[in-house]
Amino acid sequence: MSFASSAHPSKRHAVKKLLEEGRLEMTTAGWVMTDEANAHVFAMVDQLIEGHQWVKNNLGVTPRTGWSIDPFGHGATVPYLLKASGVSSGTIIQRIHYAWKQWLAEQQMGDFLWRQAWDTDGHTDLLTHNQPFDIYSIKHSCGPHPQICLNFDFRKIPGEYTEYSLRAVPIDESNVKQKAELLLQQYGRTGSLFPHNVVLMPIGDDFRYSHEQEWDQQYDGYNRLADYINKHADEYHAEVMFGTPADYFAAVRERTQHFDTLKGDFFVYADIFSEGRPAYWSGYFTTRPYWKILDRELEASLRSAEILYALTLNRARRSGFNYTVKLLERDYEKLIKSRRNLALFQHHDAITGTSKASVMHDYALKMFDSLQETQRLQRLCVQTLLVRDEVLRRGEAGAVGAPAPAASSLSSSSRGPPPPPPRAPPSMEFIQPDSDRESYEKLSRRVPVELGLGQPRTVVLFNSLAQHRQDVVKLTVTTPDVRVIDPEGNTVPCQVSPIWNLTAGGASGPGGVSIDEQQQQQAEPRLHLNRDAFELMFVAELPPLALVSYRLERMATKQAAARAKVYCAACGRNPDDGTAFVSPFDIKGMQAGDIQLENYAMKLLFDGSTGFLKAITHKAGGRSTRCRVQFAAYPSAQFHSGAYLFMPDPSRESERDFLEGYASSRQVVITSGPVASEVTVFYGRVLSHTVRLYHAQGALASGVYVENVVDFESPPKNRETELFMRLVTDVANGDPPELYTDLNGFQMQRRVKVDRIGIEGNYFPVTTQAYIQDASRRVSLLLNHAQGAASWQPGWLEVMLDRRTLYDDSRGMGEGVVDNKPTLTKFWLLLEDVAPGGDRGQHSRPSLFSNHLSNSLIYPANVYVVDASSAGEDLAPSSTASPLSEAPAPAPPPVARIVESSLHKRVTLVSRPFPCDVHLLNLRTLADGSYAQFPSTSALLVLHRQGFACDVGTGVALPRCSVVTDDDENAVRKADDEANAEASAEARDRLAFHPRTAFSRLRLESVTQTSLTGLHHVDRLGGLDQARMKPMDLLTLNLTFS
Repeated sequence: MSFASSAHPSKRHAVKKLLEEGRLEMTTAGWVMTDEANAHVFAMVDQLIEGHQWVKNNLGVTPRTGWSIDPFGHGATVPYLLKASGVSSGTIIQRIHYAWKQWLAEQQMGDFLWRQAWDTDGHTDLLTHNQPFDIYSIKHSCGPHPQICLNFDFRKIPGEYTEYSLRAVPIDESNVKQKAELLLQQYGRTGSLFPHNVVLMPIGDDFRYSHEQEWDQQYDGYNRLADYINKHADEYHAEVMFGTPADYFAAVRERTQHFDTLKGDFFVYADIFSEGRPAYWSGYFTTRPYWKILDRELEASLRSAEILYALTLNRARRSGFNYTVKLLERDYEKLIKSRRNLALFQHHDAITGTSKASVMHDYALKMFDSLQETQRLQRLCVQTLLVRDEVLRRGEAGAVGAPAPAASSLSSSSRGPPPPPPRAPPSMEFIQPDSDRESYEKLSRRVPVELGLGQPRTVVLFNSLAQHRQDVVKLTVTTPDVRVIDPEGNTVPCQVSPIWNLTAGGASGPGGVSIDEQQQQQAEPRLHLNRDAFELMFVAELPPLALVSYRLERMATKQAAARAKVYCAACGRNPDDGTAFVSPFDIKGMQAGDIQLENYAMKLLFDGSTGFLKAITHKAGGRSTRCRVQFAAYPSAQFHSGAYLFMPDPSRESERDFLEGYASSRQVVITSGPVASEVTVFYGRVLSHTVRLYHAQGALASGVYVENVVDFESPPKNRETELFMRLVTDVANGDPPELYTDLNGFQMQRRVKVDRIGIEGNYFPVTTQAYIQDASRRVSLLLNHAQGAASWQPGWLEVMLDRRTLYDDSRGMGEGVVDNKPTLTKFWLLLEDVAPGGDRGQHSRPSLFSNHLSNSLIYPANVYVVDASSAGEDLAPSSTASPLSEAPAPAPPPVARIVESSLHKRVTLVSRPFPCDVHLLNLRTLADGSYAQFPSTSALLVLHRQGFACDVGTGVALPRCSVVTDDDENAVRKADDEANAEASAEARDRLAFHPRTAFSRLRLESVTQTSLTGLHHVDRLGGLDQARMKPMDLLTLNLTFS
């Protein structure tokens, strides 16, 4: 991007000419070369759209080939995305396990069709070329002998002394024959690995062509060699030419009639060239979890902002709210910047956590800035949607700098550079966030909602999912006596619980003198109850794509029913003098023995001494499943386990009890109320672990919510530590055990333990969920961020939580990982019944319930608080009294009442929910064709039809949620659609929407089905009703609003 904006026009023209002539090719053309293990499908698609739209708009290029030669292992998602985007020639991969490279070479299958596991008709097939040797450098790619290949890296920069600069010599008449034949020996050996005898030889490496002279050195050397070989083609039976990946695939297709087909992925990657023994790249699945979580927080915030922005902007245009349109158009560039900051972090050395600490800090600053901007944009959109039209018009009329003509009435050709942003009226500022975050390095904290008698507060919730859902809302309030009112005026059951602060024991010395920080770090931490703030929890019923307002009221009388009961050993007394706390909660001591929590659906049994879960019982069937939670750590092998690699120290015990040294500071707290019951155990500062069970009728009661806060503290504490949480169950998932992990939140992949490669070779990437199962049960763990997972023994399911390795693992970063931060991880633990006789094929799928709960975990409801004190005068109702009237004016109502009367209590953005299995991935506003800093009237609607298992979790009902039925199909089925009607259920195109689905108060001028990134026109549809998609597929529709 910097080249296109800063290069001289003649250089830009030269680049475009090279592209047009096919001498230069833009491969993949995403914003980055994405990681394939940790990135979520939302961000992978988003960075691909950003890149494709940019090269198309700025260079006129439509990518034809993929190039993914540096990610540390390859998954099946990227080939699917490339094929769905219109990349038709093929794609190139590099880093796969050395044993896979050997097998592909033996089978002469270096070029194969990569097919998705669920694909029954080949519509996802993509020709894939595996570079046959270890790495993409000239040394390791010209042939099987690296020391010979060094002769053909012609870079010689004054002052540089490298193994290739010492070996390679310029090509001239005296050595061209000898060098050409030496090179052909390597090329010939490489060609023997393929049936077509065509080889692709990259000429370059990392950090190359940074000096102009290298271009000439490499070109001159290879050009002379090629000329000599081609002149003697009859003797050598070879031809060498410069080309692009597209040229390679064209040549291969000319010579090959049939390609073998492979399904699956290439994780875990292992190299052998560094030390002559396997090194497994499974550490980066978990490295720097704090950054991985920040990435997902930005992803969720950007998605909500995108959806709100597209619908708010086009509503404002249609309603003629010109000033609001101008504000939103002004913010479009910030939306673009946020897209690009998220896209940048998908790079294979960013989200992986494998960059130096200073670089990771820079990534985090960019993400944090975009997190703030997208949240601010959400609030602007929410306010615009909530304020009643007549009030918004009054506010627009009084806005400073409000434009006269409607922005939407301006043609692209009449638009110039954006004017200075107008000053927003005070009324544009009264929707506030529910939480605050000082910097990216600190966990966010909820801002206390001040509640006074007669001074209610309004909380606004946005459901960004296109299905109805039940969600738990947690707020911090300043009183324990509070009532929650829904939009219809009904009282909602709520729970008020204490907030605990973990502080250093003996934080003040004799006489109240503060002790120094080092002493505080060494002191045993203690629990203190916050007496000024309380946690409010209630269950909200949220329609699809809707804004819903709830009112909080402070009550004059004690609300005993809402207050949680608390059980703990010593937290009811002051730790300094042993006196009893004056507390609004009923705090009781704990009885000896195990702990039990239950709701109407299940019982949970906990170990009374450790505070960890032991078993889960489903009440419906009465069957108990062992599910013991353990925390332990693998000791890192110094210099062999680092940011990239995972390897336990073979000279030490295979794992150790990580919490053994913190047992003396263990504190268990049980909290039970009308909304939820939970057990929280604190092990000093290093770990707080919460298991929660919800009581409300609905889907939430069928899952177990788990939350961990891990704090490794400052180095050298917990050095060489790889901390994991393990579930030990009695699920018989095979021996060797089988594990199913997701790929990028897009699909599931079966894993089978291979004992001889150790635990490091059996750790796999997980982005959203993993599960183990037998013939009757499935245990799933849903995650809120990318982690590594394994099933090392039958019945085990474990996830890595954090890693601290002091030493570099010699894979390019040059330092250890010691910048750990207190990290909050969230999970749902599901125990689901598996119906007998179900499909047990290679392609396993989550249950519909699991997908639903996973989406809710990844994209929680957005929470906003109405701050009436910031509202402007334009929100007050206009006076109807005559100015000549002598009657005294009535006393104005409280500001909160004025604001509340000016807002809708409920705003629905879609007429009907989407089918249960159709996930709204994004609604992304496209840039104006002439001025890229302006939004157009079009947006890309990206959908994912999430596959689900029909025989798992069927006992959990999802209210007001249905898949497309045959009646829906019959209502819109074309008369000539017989082929689709006869297709199997697995491969059948089904409606993407229920009939008569529409975006509320908006009209569509056109609906066009496109390729995934919007570059290729597929079909013009008569409306949303005509959109169809297969299970598991992604679908993109270009919506143009009128």
